[in-house]
Amino acid sequence: MPRTALRICPLCEATCGLTLTIEGTRVTGARGDRDDVFSNGFICPKGASFGAVDGDPDRLRTPLVRRDGELREATWAEAFDAVAAGVRSVVERYGPDSVGIVLGNPNVHTVAGGLYPQVLVGALGTRSVFTASTVDQMPKHVSSGLLFGDANAIPVPDLDHTDHLLLIGANPLESNGSLCTAPDFPGKLKALKARGGTLTVVDPRRTRTAKLADRHIAVRPGTDALLLAAMAQVLFEEDLVDLGRLAPHVDGVDELRAAIGDFTPDAVAHATDVDAGTIRALARELAAAPTAAVYGRIGSCTVPHGTLASWLVDVLNTLTGNLDRPGGALFPQAATDRTPRPAGPGHGFALGRWHSRVSQHPEAKGELPLSALAEEIDTATAEGEPIRALIAIATNPVLSAPDGDRLDKALDSLDFMVSVDPYLNETARHADVVLPPPPPSQNPHHDFAFNTLAVRNQVRYSRPAVPLEPGLMAETEIHARLILAAGGMHGAEPSAVDDMVIGQTLGKAVREPHSPVHGRDPQELAALLTGDTGPERRLDLMLRLGPYGDGFGARPDGLTLEQLLAHPHGIDLGPLQPRLPQPLKTRSGKVELLPRPIADDLPRLRAALDTSPAALVLVGRRHLRSNNSWMHNVPALTGGTNRCTLHIHPEDAARLGVRDGADVRVKGAGGEVVTPAEVTDGVRPGVVSLPHGWGHDRPGTRLSHAATAPGVNVNQLLDGSLLDPLSGNAVLNGIPIEVTAEVSAEVSVEVTAEATATP
Repeated sequence: MPRTALRICPLCEATCGLTLTIEGTRVTGARGDRDDVFSNGFICPKGASFGAVDGDPDRLRTPLVRRDGELREATWAEAFDAVAAGVRSVVERYGPDSVGIVLGNPNVHTVAGGLYPQVLVGALGTRSVFTASTVDQMPKHVSSGLLFGDANAIPVPDLDHTDHLLLIGANPLESNGSLCTAPDFPGKLKALKARGGTLTVVDPRRTRTAKLADRHIAVRPGTDALLLAAMAQVLFEEDLVDLGRLAPHVDGVDELRAAIGDFTPDAVAHATDVDAGTIRALARELAAAPTAAVYGRIGSCTVPHGTLASWLVDVLNTLTGNLDRPGGALFPQAATDRTPRPAGPGHGFALGRWHSRVSQHPEAKGELPLSALAEEIDTATAEGEPIRALIAIATNPVLSAPDGDRLDKALDSLDFMVSVDPYLNETARHADVVLPPPPPSQNPHHDFAFNTLAVRNQVRYSRPAVPLEPGLMAETEIHARLILAAGGMHGAEPSAVDDMVIGQTLGKAVREPHSPVHGRDPQELAALLTGDTGPERRLDLMLRLGPYGDGFGARPDGLTLEQLLAHPHGIDLGPLQPRLPQPLKTRSGKVELLPRPIADDLPRLRAALDTSPAALVLVGRRHLRSNNSWMHNVPALTGGTNRCTLHIHPEDAARLGVRDGADVRVKGAGGEVVTPAEVTDGVRPGVVSLPHGWGHDRPGTRLSHAATAPGVNVNQLLDGSLLDPLSGNAVLNGIPIEVTAEVSAEVSVEVTAEATATP
């Protein structure tokens, strides 16, 4: 007989609650959990396809180890023996920085990815760390670190209560939200409009979100920071700045006024292609709204001035008094956050504590730019050893990083590589050892990262819905054994990793005066932890020490794992609340509105005012039924609108002789691709759009469905040289390109649009 089980969806940032239908050990259906305290039954096509994702026949079921040049099935013991031998030999000969670690987006969607990667980094002692953040969101982390002293203190729009929402570079009707965890984001936008609120969307594409908006601004790609700076200038010029209750907590208002004084609407109008009157109206509407929030996402991050754009989002929220107030942008409080410390000055946030070896890119948040990974492997310098071994966890940078062809070759030159991945994809095919985690139904789930970005405070936990299949290894155990093998403790019990972390955490907690366990015995506290596994004991520890926790008995009504397990649909912890100044960790203890690195980067933005726009530029595109590269292997999630085509405006198509459905050649600094054109007025003139994550045509992979419609790798158009200097984030949008119609041999003339300058 079929049974049902609850599961939090791990397929995007919305984190919706699911009710799974299970027959035997197979997931045969998924619907929204109507009783889920956060998602209330909402489900998207990805969640509805959970069973197909879970049961994909191309998922690896056993480890692979390279022998005689070929990847062959092996036992788990053989696989970890090979990891220990391969990684440790490189560390001992060349030092820890010669081992690189690459973490992909799915890491933040799993319990294992939330608990173990930082332990791995610490065990190896390497500074060669790269993640998907530097092709996505690092500008927001850097701007938050500089403004608030904490790179993870990211305010989110109070979607349920705001009167005015300005979205820039965001398309939540397709993405389901990002750096803003909100089930049914589309429903929340419709509710905003139904209660009389205003939705403004700034995007060079007329996305599904833009179609819903009261006002759509088709800005020129890459000029978001100029537009936002001009809006801030209007607030000062027209005496519309009103900090309200924020005033005692903000430094640098007068300095900011002087720094952005020349970014007037008239000055930026040509570069942004937004007329000065519209810019002034945007600023006035924002200031006049009873409550308002500005929210920027990937379109405003992956541009030449991504950190400045991210900073200006919160500058506008602050200048209008909407930071940290209901209806504005608020700081979530997750149940697993650290024990809140008393408000006051902190250590602040520093950039460039070390630099990459080849191009001397500064680290940000402990990471180096993913764009630099290839050169860190294939380029010799006098500054130290290149990366000779790589640990890749849930990542496919051959498709997700710029210039995948170069990285493809670089990976092939490594002394050793291990990949933790359920698929043999374009990156994992280079590994010497592949460690496959089980399907998501066989894993527990708690959203460590996304609850820190949620639009409502809540906590939920799902135990595995299906027992672990014989022959598979729990994902948490894979990570723990990887730490032991790579860190020189191969052969120890995997529980030793969890015990070590618990001991270190409690040892620190009992020494902190503001901790609820100050002065107590760490061993006594460890004995009180509950849970069937090491990861569950760690979750219990975090809950007990967190802002809602029982403090190991100090707060009898507080949260514990046992209490959470008794509420399978989750526990609602209430709407977001004002929290300043407590979250601030700047050296001043205030919001530092004009940090020195930001001020030093403003001349570069000022220079963009005089740059001639390129004739044709490239932007990305999201699909509701996709999530980066790995979901293209699920038949239910491909086809229809989820296709790899080049969107091009009818005017540009006519000028270039491009026909709808015909192939075009797209050329950038990193290479060229040939793909079908889709003529549409959904993009503004001068802009073309290709989706990210395609290019499944390389040999040696096992992605049978993805290979039937491989698409092209948009990131191959990039050579990796364009980065936002403050964050190291790759510039993926507003890239100058050439588009040429693919014509028959008898046609002798080709019409081409060439880029004349960078935006």
